[in-house]
Amino acid sequence: MEINDKISAERVHIAFFGMRNAGKSSVVNAVTSQDLSLVSDVKGTTTDPVRKTMELLPIGPVVIIDTPGIDDEGELGQMRVKRALKVLNQADIAILVVDAVSGLQPDDQMLIDLFRKKEIRYIIAYNKADLLPSVPNTDGNTIYVSAKTKANINELRNLIGTLFSEAENTRQIVADLVSENDLVVLVVPIDSSAPKGRLILPQQQVIRELLECGAIAVVSREKELAKTLESLGKKPRMVITDSQAFGVVSKIVPDDIPLTSFSILFARYKGDLKTEVQGAAMLDRLEDGDTVLISEGCTHHRQCQDIGTVKLPTWIQNYTKKSLQFEYSSGTEFPDDLSKYAMVVHCGACMLSEREMKSRIRHALDEGKPITNYGVAIAHIHGILKRSLQLFPDIAAELK
Repeated sequence: MEINDKISAERVHIAFFGMRNAGKSSVVNAVTSQDLSLVSDVKGTTTDPVRKTMELLPIGPVVIIDTPGIDDEGELGQMRVKRALKVLNQADIAILVVDAVSGLQPDDQMLIDLFRKKEIRYIIAYNKADLLPSVPNTDGNTIYVSAKTKANINELRNLIGTLFSEAENTRQIVADLVSENDLVVLVVPIDSSAPKGRLILPQQQVIRELLECGAIAVVSREKELAKTLESLGKKPRMVITDSQAFGVVSKIVPDDIPLTSFSILFARYKGDLKTEVQGAAMLDRLEDGDTVLISEGCTHHRQCQDIGTVKLPTWIQNYTKKSLQFEYSSGTEFPDDLSKYAMVVHCGACMLSEREMKSRIRHALDEGKPITNYGVAIAHIHGILKRSLQLFPDIAAELK
């Protein structure tokens, strides 16, 4: 696999944690065979999480994250610790680097407890083994290494590879819903908010997956959709539309052809479709003065007809006929405190990892806040949510 075959959100995220001066950054550099992180004898050299997309054998494309020391001090230090802990929501595999001379400390044990609580596969790497009179025998997820002499660094890579094999899954966006030679029509609006000269990532990924499983992808704008359906020699297996065209497309596509959206497919792929369908019901219970958080996993230049900040708030306002407030978050900044919000409407999370999206869903549920996503919300607003879930009958059956 080539280095550019996987986007960052689809790569395994390997995060290195530990106390200051455990040699965490030195271990990162040794494992990656690069000077990825700044190294010095001064405590707290790593002040922000450092990310690097790269190829790491025997795994392949990965994102390596070096975090600030978990024992940092002072007001600024606590901000660094907070950022380090946020990385737990992104990590598929965690490497806890411990000073082998000092041994496990309370802060190290706190991290181990968090790994277990969040069900993150982890390795304890005792660094500075070259300073020990003898190296203890280890098994399981514990290993003694030396970033200085490179002792057992290759063994650490292999151990990471073993954890990756255990963590690897076979999630699919759409391939499990189609068979070879099935026709799938993709509706892709081209308007002022569409990126120039390219398709957005979810559209690219769906097309690629359809091609890989031998299905036939037919791409059309909503304006040509009726003609496209008429010209096909057989009924398509399904129609997948950009969520913002749901209203128009649902009137064109016959009821006997399953209709869904890229965003709904990504709710299943990256999040929790059942929870997000349940969360959409909150749209019917919003009251005057309620605040809705609209959250996106990426940052981009806002267009005049931006779906997150323009179209969606307008649709929600018109649907509920309530006087609502809207707030917005984007990129990695998802609020820690959701108490002020009546509900959360999230994007399809194409730029977030599965773990990070699911952590946001868990966070919302822990605070008692309904959460849905763009596609599910828009389908609900247009009265076609049950229809858009035809491909997922177990979830559709729970709707009234």
